[in-house]
Amino acid sequence: MSTESVTGLVAVVLVTVATLLIGTWGLRFSRTTSDFFVASRSVRPALNASAIGGEYLSAASFLGVAGLVLTFGADMLWYPIGWTAGYLLLLVLVAAPLRRSGAYTLPDFAEARLGSRQVRTLCSVMVVAIGWLYLLPQFHGAGLTLRAAIGAPIWLGPVIVGLVVLANVTSGGMRSITFVQAFQYWLKLTALLLPAAVLLVVWAGEGSPGSRMPADADWSVPLASGGTEGLYLTYSLIVATFLGTMGLPHVVVRFYTNPDGRAARRTTLVVLALLGVFYLLPPVYGALGRIYATELAASGRSDVLVLELPRLMVPGVGGELLAGLVTAGAFAAFLSTSSGLVIAVAGVLSQDLTPRLLRARRLSGVAAFRVGAVIAVAVPLAVALALPSVGVARAVGLAFAVAASTFCPLLLLGIWWRGLTDVGAVAGLLAGGLGSGAGVLWTLVDGSSDGWPGVLLEQPAAWSVPLAFITMVLVSRATSSRVPVHARRFMVRLHTPEALDLDRG
Repeated sequence: MSTESVTGLVAVVLVTVATLLIGTWGLRFSRTTSDFFVASRSVRPALNASAIGGEYLSAASFLGVAGLVLTFGADMLWYPIGWTAGYLLLLVLVAAPLRRSGAYTLPDFAEARLGSRQVRTLCSVMVVAIGWLYLLPQFHGAGLTLRAAIGAPIWLGPVIVGLVVLANVTSGGMRSITFVQAFQYWLKLTALLLPAAVLLVVWAGEGSPGSRMPADADWSVPLASGGTEGLYLTYSLIVATFLGTMGLPHVVVRFYTNPDGRAARRTTLVVLALLGVFYLLPPVYGALGRIYATELAASGRSDVLVLELPRLMVPGVGGELLAGLVTAGAFAAFLSTSSGLVIAVAGVLSQDLTPRLLRARRLSGVAAFRVGAVIAVAVPLAVALALPSVGVARAVGLAFAVAASTFCPLLLLGIWWRGLTDVGAVAGLLAGGLGSGAGVLWTLVDGSSDGWPGVLLEQPAAWSVPLAFITMVLVSRATSSRVPVHARRFMVRLHTPEALDLDRG
């Protein structure tokens, strides 16, 4: 076995063992069903923010952003900008009211707000669909990492991630995973920061750094050759990333773990700082890759830039150690994001989509959650093994587009507009979901973007999000008699600080 294979193998083993040990340690705090679903709503802002950073910074953040900057240039910086700015909208519009709703999941909130089982069922289906779509690039990224690190077959990474995530999630649920994800955020930050610092020193020490710049001067100019279609794609990407964050089930469920609305807002502020620091780093790898690793873009292997760049710039043992550290961070990214997604999907599956089967077997709430976790992992794992070529950042971008076109309108109108009805919500969810879903199918099946039809489907958020909002409003206006009788009281609950005791007047 070569030196680089040994280094990569040691890195993966250490991260896996550390993840299992921390998850096992957290197991002693998980005793009730509430612990499994929302950690008994007792996670403090600092710990919760680190855990959110751990699960939010996925394969697309760790590997995909650098690869996109390498291939397409500065246009792709809208990905980290949008992913960070999405939390600002969460802070201002959603975080505290959502926590005050008292819900466990997005379907819980939808039913409580609109009093409709049909809306709840539709939301459950969409949570599962978005979660599975988001899990695909995590599994794919794990396969790429192990192949680049130790030359393993592409299927081994997804299998290992699936098994480790199942072990942690089914043993301790949200309470256990919170500690794991907080650890993994700081590991990911360190794994990018230290090698980036060394690589910048190497670049600066080459005598005249300015002489080692990309030959294509247009790579750093947004929309250098995109024209009108490029402008549309950029705006659509901004809409998807800015608005999609609040609709991601594994992100939203984290706010249910805070003690109250004030803690939810404080958590979001800390998350903004943590994400801002992290997202300074992947573009550095992309820019250096334009100098030292142009062959990766030419060969279609840009997703492994972060893993390969240390070896290309630092020869010998030093480069291998840096590559091993980056490999450890990448594997932590897949494990932490996959864990959050599995918890969100498992919670919905165990409550809504498989209840008859689970009741027939007389399973407890914890046992039902564990069955849901197995299903949550098995389906996307099978798809990832069947479709091993799904682009990491591209698939995540589509998940954001679907989330922005469905749950974003539901949350914003449900929290801030009393006139939303169950019929309007269903119509809007279907309009946005089917519109953005067409883009997902187009990308996975065909993927060509020649001409405006392909461009509109490649990035559907710019038209599917307004379509969902307009549909919800118009249909709700037309069915205003169906506004829930409890809507006004529920809105007061969403917007009243917990320090005020409404029952005492």
